[in-house]
Amino acid sequence: MDIILLERVEKLGHIGDVVTVKDGYARNYLLPNKKALRANEANKKVFEANRAKIEADNADRRAAAQIEAKDVDGKSVVLIRASSNSGQLYGSVSVRDIVEGLVADGAKVTKAMIVLERPIKTLGVFDVKVSLHPEVVVGVKVNVARSPDEAEQQAAGVNVIDAMFDNETAGFTEAYDPNAEPGEIAAEMLEEAASEGDAEA
Repeated sequence: MDIILLERVEKLGHIGDVVTVKDGYARNYLLPNKKALRANEANKKVFEANRAKIEADNADRRAAAQIEAKDVDGKSVVLIRASSNSGQLYGSVSVRDIVEGLVADGAKVTKAMIVLERPIKTLGVFDVKVSLHPEVVVGVKVNVARSPDEAEQQAAGVNVIDAMFDNETAGFTEAYDPNAEPGEIAAEMLEEAASEGDAEA
């Protein structure tokens, strides 16, 4: 289907561009959300007659979005979630969770503004885009952790899952005698056993 864009649409074009898209995309998203018109002669005339107003309205909305962007850009949202030992979440982080975190921090955002390219299903710090206007996109960080302490560590660049496994393996260090033959008991352990035997006697 050929359509006329009423606003900039990522990967499609700018206001006034006539582009061809799949029928379903036009019918289900672009047309009902007033992002485009069908590209027939009547609509082309209506668009050209109103082009100046459409572009002026878009400029106003973009200016307002740029002001709001200062309150949103660079914000960090901490979400505490339960996870398995491998860092897999029980469930996933939704767009609504991110919006609630940003709104609680004073940002004016809606679910439609959050661009989540794939669901967040693990612990970690993720970069998420917020589209305040088709031409104003800012970034926020979503810090998913099991506790506020872990969130602070992740914010400082620590991979808490790797750190957890390092700590676990550190607990299994064996007494090591570099001179021992394979299968021999370390000399220190023999001495300890002997001294314990003397103490019991």
